[in-house]
Amino acid sequence: MTRLFNDPADFADESTDGFVAANERWVRKVHGGVARSTTSPDGTVALVIGGGSGHYPAFGGLVGHGLAAGAAMGNLFASPSAQQVTSVATASEHGGGVLLSYGNYAGDVLNFDAAARALEASGISVRTVRVTDDVVSAPADRAHERRGIAGDLCVFKVAGAAAERGDDLDTVTAIAERANDRTRSFGVAFSGCSLPGAEEPLFTVPEGRMAIGMGIHGERGIDETDVPTADGLAALLVDRLLDELPAGVAAAGSRVVPILNGLGSVKYEELFVVYRSVQRRLVDAGVVIVEPEVGELVTSFDMAGVSLTLFWLDTELEELWAAPADTPAYRKGGAVPAERVAPSVVAADAAPDEVGPASEDSRAVAVQVAAGFAAVRAVIDEHADELGRIDAVAGDGDHGIGMQRGSHAAAEAASDAVERGAGAGSVLRIAGDAWSDKAGGTSGAIWGAALEALGRVLGDDSRPTGADVVEAVGAATEAVLAFGAVPGDKTMVDALVPFREALRSRVDGGAALPDAWRAAVSAAQDAAQGTAELVPRKGRARTHAEHAVGTVDPGAVSFALIVEAVAP
Repeated sequence: MTRLFNDPADFADESTDGFVAANERWVRKVHGGVARSTTSPDGTVALVIGGGSGHYPAFGGLVGHGLAAGAAMGNLFASPSAQQVTSVATASEHGGGVLLSYGNYAGDVLNFDAAARALEASGISVRTVRVTDDVVSAPADRAHERRGIAGDLCVFKVAGAAAERGDDLDTVTAIAERANDRTRSFGVAFSGCSLPGAEEPLFTVPEGRMAIGMGIHGERGIDETDVPTADGLAALLVDRLLDELPAGVAAAGSRVVPILNGLGSVKYEELFVVYRSVQRRLVDAGVVIVEPEVGELVTSFDMAGVSLTLFWLDTELEELWAAPADTPAYRKGGAVPAERVAPSVVAADAAPDEVGPASEDSRAVAVQVAAGFAAVRAVIDEHADELGRIDAVAGDGDHGIGMQRGSHAAAEAASDAVERGAGAGSVLRIAGDAWSDKAGGTSGAIWGAALEALGRVLGDDSRPTGADVVEAVGAATEAVLAFGAVPGDKTMVDALVPFREALRSRVDGGAALPDAWRAAVSAAQDAAQGTAELVPRKGRARTHAEHAVGTVDPGAVSFALIVEAVAP
């Protein structure tokens, strides 16, 4: 369990502040994460990595010469927001373009892709490589759906080395893709991890048993077995990875980097005992071992677990793997002297959105909108622990904290916008941007898009009618559906769509907006409870779908809570 924290919702931010203070030789803080505190030649490709916090030394610990130029760092186990990724990439870029690389998780894909579009629109060339090394998260014929775990390091290391030697963006991207194609990982866990402030771990494993195929966000394993000896575990890990070799690779005579990774609570001495057997089994299979790594490289907070990665080399990948690197948590070769970034080069947080003209009626509604966000903040605070508990059944347990961070940021931004004279539409858009930025993750991106659509339709010119509200809710629904979920996937959409339909039906039938809204709230609540019987088909819960049956979807539940809290 995590013992040392202040406010759990502030843990990731405070951890980043402390990390930067302890490692100013390598990194400087920028909005959304860290960038190198040392200079790079003009025209150098910037490798920008990232994901949720809670995985140290990934991701901030891998920023420095020979590796990443910057790391976007989201809340615990939640992807960074699009705004955060954009900020880090902008601070890290040197004129050679940006390669975004990260583990293949739904929230990361949504937010990094949105950042890529924003960067391209600003004139920065961008490429993306998603890491997909976890062999148990999808079958080989759907390898593109696999999640990224400790194999991240292999892709990041060779891409960073290629950028450092001066390769152009397309070449660095091709090397990263080749490294990903030649990397396979497999992990086990003996106990789950606990987020700060949580009374229970995200999952438990019976005494004497071991979960097979867990994820690095506290996702439970896909199977369970008795805890083997160290030699027995080595056999399980090696045999599974030798069963699936990359195309064109034969074990005998091939050169491979083994990475035995501790997930947070397994001691180094234990890892060495296991690695002793891992190496023997690989050598017996005819494999040539090259510069192995044993230690904590991609963790999952305090999870007691181990993963093995095999990175199958070719001549160029081996050269890049051996190239010097100098970062807070990972070093190869001698330190390379580098000039510090000038103290005046600081990536400041974005300035507040400008507020345009608004009618008196719209400004009056804006006050009500801001009060609504304050009500949302209160109801999410009240239910945050329960939302996290529900999410932990088949996900990573961060939904409550993410919703808290988003709703608090939105409420503060809405209040500030009202004080600056914003109309209702602008307040909604500004609050949505703040929600997305602070919450990160899939839910942050979704709520940001929904609020932006609401504000865009309602505008700042007049007091909205019931028909206007129906149109705005319809636009928000379409914005959420654009992320790919449909009714029946066990997501927020399962409550949102019935809410929209009930609201539209009642208003079209002549009901006053307050009455129509109450009926729509009832429909959303019923639909949210109905998600208990659904099997998840989207997001992290999809991998452990059977565990979610019988439990309601946290996104649908939080949506129902919110629309009830803001009822007119």
